[in-house]
Amino acid sequence: MSFWLLLICVVGISNGAVGLVCFYEKDVQDRVVELGLISKEKLKRNTAFAGAALWLADLFAVPAMVYGINGASGFTQGFMQMFIIYMIMNIFDRLFIDVYWVGHTKTWIIPGTEDLMPYIPLKVHIKKWVGTIMLFSIVSAAIAGLMQLFMK
Repeated sequence: MSFWLLLICVVGISNGAVGLVCFYEKDVQDRVVELGLISKEKLKRNTAFAGAALWLADLFAVPAMVYGINGASGFTQGFMQMFIIYMIMNIFDRLFIDVYWVGHTKTWIIPGTEDLMPYIPLKVHIKKWVGTIMLFSIVSAAIAGLMQLFMK
């Protein structure tokens, strides 16, 4: 899943960081549209495409791996395995992509937005960590619960 996330990022920014401006804060997105680097429509399309690529894999590939490949049975095994997979993916996202790649390289810099750096402020990092733990706990529990119902 970490590789899948990395692949989405690499493909998304292959023509420049503007391709994934949907992952930036609203002020950066607004500036990029204002500068004419992307249209609102293309930004919406990119957001939908990136979201679908990420969430479809999260919601279908992870349970398929856990129950189909790993052979998890029952709620607890499924929940724990999915939660661990999601946490590894999100630790990779938070540390490698957000902190290192976006925060310490020039790859994600969009000309004309340098005054809005850092692109991921501390407050946003904290929200992402808390949100990640809460959201993926709920997602893991919901999917494990559904699988428990359907596997009987």
